[in-house]
Amino acid sequence: MWERVFAALSADADNEYAMLDSTIVRAHQHSAGARKGEARDEASSRGRGGLNTTIHAVTDAVGNPTAFQLTGGQAHDLAGADALLPGLATGALIADRSYDAEARVLAPLRAAGRAAGIPPRRTRTVQRDYDRALYAARHLAENFFCALKQYRAIATRYNKTARNFLAAVYRAATVITLN
Repeated sequence: MWERVFAALSADADNEYAMLDSTIVRAHQHSAGARKGEARDEASSRGRGGLNTTIHAVTDAVGNPTAFQLTGGQAHDLAGADALLPGLATGALIADRSYDAEARVLAPLRAAGRAAGIPPRRTRTVQRDYDRALYAARHLAENFFCALKQYRAIATRYNKTARNFLAAVYRAATVITLN
């Protein structure tokens, strides 16, 4: 239900450009131990700090969220990009250095005729140019994650299942969008 409400609100997004980013949330000890028996992906993975979940989000030009994807905390940012990039309908994409992947991000954007405001990694042998003025707007995606983590149930994942946690993320994002 919350996904449908969120989709209705995000249908009126400012699609001048989109911002792609992710954040890691620590899972509470009670979020472990969902029903066993079925092979389900609960979007959590165990690291040195315990169970973690990564929330990947796309925000529009004013910082309102438009799409989400959950992965385990140990997954790379590109795992979320693989799921979220095909659905983008914007003129440009702004993201941080972790999305500087030629085959998975940059080439599909060029093929679609979209600009990329993604700085190159420092380890690239040939440093490519990027729009620094466009990249300066990326703080709006960070501001969204700060607002999202004000919700205690999001900042510390209490839900056992990924479905319920994603519903909580949609609910919080709906409230943030309405404010």
